[in-house]
Amino acid sequence: MENWYLYIFAGIAAGIISSMFGVGGGVLMVPILVLGFSFGQKSAQGMTLFIMLPMALAGAIRYKLNPDVPINLPVCGIMALGGIAGAMIGTQIVFNIPQVVLKRIFAVFIICTGIYMIIKTLPKPSAQEPQTKMIESE
Repeated sequence: MENWYLYIFAGIAAGIISSMFGVGGGVLMVPILVLGFSFGQKSAQGMTLFIMLPMALAGAIRYKLNPDVPINLPVCGIMALGGIAGAMIGTQIVFNIPQVVLKRIFAVFIICTGIYMIIKTLPKPSAQEPQTKMIESE
């Protein structure tokens, strides 16, 4: 495997971003595998799931060991069960979607998520500031 060290650097970047922002690594890893390493969209998504499993486990353990971060394990377990069911359904859907369509759907998802996060972090108008109304001329 040529340039194996590039795969290690990509894994390190995904691990850092994943544990810093809780994005699961897929947001970074899928584009890296598709654009940087020329894997097909479906292969990149499947590989990312394999890559994320040990990465997510390591990050989850580190968060759980930190006494300043409360982790509700029953909620995690219930959501994981739903996630397993969702993964089974999602993979079946993906197998029937052409790669180019899947790539576009993924891109739109990432863009919409970014826009939503920007909008949600904009400052809200203060309730203390008087709001002026425009008076229409008659």
